[in-house]
Amino acid sequence: MARLLLLRHGQSEWNALGRWQGQADPPLSPLGRRQAAAAAARLEPVDVIAASTLQRSRVSAEIIAEITGCDPPIPMPELIERDVREFSGLTRAEIEERYPGFLEEGRRPPGWEQDDALLARVLAGLQRLAALVSEQTAAVVTHGGVIRSLEGHLGCRPDRVANMSGRWVTVANGQMAAGERFRPLDGADLQEADAPVPPAKFG
Repeated sequence: MARLLLLRHGQSEWNALGRWQGQADPPLSPLGRRQAAAAAARLEPVDVIAASTLQRSRVSAEIIAEITGCDPPIPMPELIERDVREFSGLTRAEIEERYPGFLEEGRRPPGWEQDDALLARVLAGLQRLAALVSEQTAAVVTHGGVIRSLEGHLGCRPDRVANMSGRWVTVANGQMAAGERFRPLDGADLQEADAPVPPAKFG
C-alpha cells in the first residue's frame, strides 16, 4: 500500500493578491517559502517527495525535500492545477466586473477544464506515483483545486484547502481511499496568507 499526503503549495505571489491562478505560474511569496519550511518541520517521516510542475508547488516541494533530507521531488505534470481559462490572473472583483453573475451562478468561461477531465489526469498521475513508491510514504505538493476535486471524488465533505494543508490518501491494489485531513500550520502561520485569498478553490 502506498501512502500519499497531498499538500497544497505555500502562498504564491498571486495568492497574496487574491488572484485566481489556474495553470499560470507565479512564484512563491516569501511567506510561502516560510510556510513550506514550517510544514516540513512538522511532517511525519516520508520516503519520497513529488510535486506538480508549476513552480509554486515545485519550489514548496524542493524546500520540503531539503529539510527532510529526501531526494529532489519527482515531477508530476498530471497534478498541475485546473485550467481556469479567462479567470486566470483576475481577482473576484475583476471576474464579477467582466463576467457578471458567473461566480454566484457557478458558471465558467469557455474552455474551463471540467471535473471529469481534471479527475482523469489526477487519478492517472496518482496511480503512476503509487506504482513508483510502492509500499512507501510520499508527500505530494499540488494545488487546492486538485485536492478539492479528488476529495469530492472520494466522498469527502467539501472544505477549504489552506496553504500547506492537505489530505492523506492510500492506494492499494489500484483502489484509492481518503484518509484524514492534514493541517500542520497554526493560525499564526496562515493569518497573513489567508486574509487576502478569495474563497475560490483554484490555486
